[in-house]
Amino acid sequence: MTFSIVALDPATGDLGCAVQSKFLAVGSAVIHARAGVGAVATQALSNVSYGPRGLTLLDAGATAPQALDVLVASDALAHRRQAGIVDAGGRAAAHSGSGCTAWAGHVTGSGFACQGNMLVSGDTVQAMARAILEDTRAPFPERLIGCLAAGQAAGGDARGQQSAALLVVREGAGYGGLSDRLVDLRVDDHADPIGELARLLELHRLYFERPLPDDLLPLDGELLAEVGARLARLQGWAIDARDVDAVWERLDRWAGRENLEERMVERRRIDRTVLRVLRDRDEAAG
Repeated sequence: MTFSIVALDPATGDLGCAVQSKFLAVGSAVIHARAGVGAVATQALSNVSYGPRGLTLLDAGATAPQALDVLVASDALAHRRQAGIVDAGGRAAAHSGSGCTAWAGHVTGSGFACQGNMLVSGDTVQAMARAILEDTRAPFPERLIGCLAAGQAAGGDARGQQSAALLVVREGAGYGGLSDRLVDLRVDDHADPIGELARLLELHRLYFERPLPDDLLPLDGELLAEVGARLARLQGWAIDARDVDAVWERLDRWAGRENLEERMVERRRIDRTVLRVLRDRDEAAG
């Protein structure tokens, strides 16, 4: 009743998983990943211990096939389990037990494993595999959601849709640089969970994506005056628009209230996205 993908992005070393199911809050049970180590999906009659145990095995030096062999060999209900694993070296493995509800099966390739059970047909995992191999220009999180969309378009879960989730890990790339969860999004109950997951990813990029150097504009001249004036109107603050440090400090406080603090990365400079949001808020306020 679930289809998922685990994958490595060879360009960045990011590891990720994405899943969709006619099951409440599927992300809480199925997907697991650890930066620099690997990613695991455990489904069908999900043995959630496959996630942490599989990652521990990978971290200790096992390859994805070796880790999966250990998990399956130690599980009396392995015939009812389904799992996919990819390691940081791009080796992938999957298991679909004989007791999984048809259609059930998997496709593996260099850097990915796609698996599903209780599907309309095997076209779902085949479509997911094609998508991850062919859509190489989009950012990795969007590619994973694209794999879910491709699987759904090919038939998907035979019972329909309910929840979806996305997890991408990279060392030190999470909020504030204090976690490895680059993207961690869940849609627990929705009529269009994959579409909603894509919408949430757009919001995630707005609020948490750190700007590139080319995205930062110097706060000086006309731009300094504009930012100071807009902040004054929005917040009722008295600001000397000629004082760049005063304007930047007020901007930093405003950005925090708007949950844009991850974009405030350099003093006396403003991120283009922060500027766009500031203009939108000011104009909406009239």
